[in-house]
Amino acid sequence: MSDAVGRERAGQPENLSRFFVERANAGDVEGLVALYEADAVLAFPSGQVTTGAQAIRQAYEQMLADRPQFAPGDQRPALHNGDLALTSTRTATGATVEVARHQPDGTWLWIIDHPSILG
Repeated sequence: MSDAVGRERAGQPENLSRFFVERANAGDVEGLVALYEADAVLAFPSGQVTTGAQAIRQAYEQMLADRPQFAPGDQRPALHNGDLALTSTRTATGATVEVARHQPDGTWLWIIDHPSILG
């Protein structure tokens, strides 16, 4: 499944983490925003809570301005409960934890994202 501009959409909640790394490394801010529901909550920058697509876009524009590179982490199996899934990835500097929601079209999007719970 692809979106209107040809980006692959997550058929499984675990896909979101891989897409994040690919899109962040490509500098694709819009592709990152597309991983979230419109009213999602992101715990970034550190110590702040960013809510909604526009605020998430601004946070990622600032983060990607210096063109950091991300390495894939150790994706843990998602824990499912109905239309929700808890995802987590162990990284070199800690771990992430996210909640994804199953969308009516069969894809998954993050609704809550805490990209650095350890470290």
